[in-house]
Amino acid sequence: MDMPAAEPLVIPGNWNFDYRYFAGDTATRFFAELRDNARIMGTRNPVTGQVMVPARSFSDADYVAATEWVEVGQEGRLEVFSIIATQFPGLPAPPFIIGYVTLDGADTAVLNHVTGVDLTDIDRAARQLLRQPRVRVVFKDAREGRITDFHFEVIPDTGTATGTGAA
Repeated sequence: MDMPAAEPLVIPGNWNFDYRYFAGDTATRFFAELRDNARIMGTRNPVTGQVMVPARSFSDADYVAATEWVEVGQEGRLEVFSIIATQFPGLPAPPFIIGYVTLDGADTAVLNHVTGVDLTDIDRAARQLLRQPRVRVVFKDAREGRITDFHFEVIPDTGTATGTGAA
C-alpha cells in the first residue's frame, strides 16, 4: 500500500550552552604567545623540517613529535579565501572575508579574518584575492589568548615588479 507523501518533519532546537576545554600544552603556549608577546609561533617537525602554524604537538603527516618552537613572520601569502555573504549568529555582518594564510617561515596555513579589501563589488574583490596577495598580521591592542587576537590585512599593491598587479 502506497503512503501519501508527507511534508518533511522539522524539529526546532537550540544548542546554546557554555563549555570549557583543556587546550593542552602546545595550544596553551601558542595562545599565550599571541596574548603576551603579540607573536605567532609554530612547531618544527624534526624529520622534515616543516614548520606548522598553528603550533602542533606532532605532525599530522607522519606523527613525529614536534617540540622545537619557531617564531614565524608577521607577513605571508593568502592561499585560499571565502567571501561570506550570509549572516551567521556570532559572526560579523556580511560581507566579510576569511582565508588561509601561509606566514613567512611557515609551511602550513592558518585561518583567520582578512581585511583591507573593498567588498562593495564582490566580483572585483574576488579577482583581487585570487591573485593570492601578501598580507600582514594585525594584532588587537587588548589580547585574550584567542585566535581572534589578530587578523590579516591585505598589503596594498604598490605596482612594483614584485607586486600582484592592480585589481
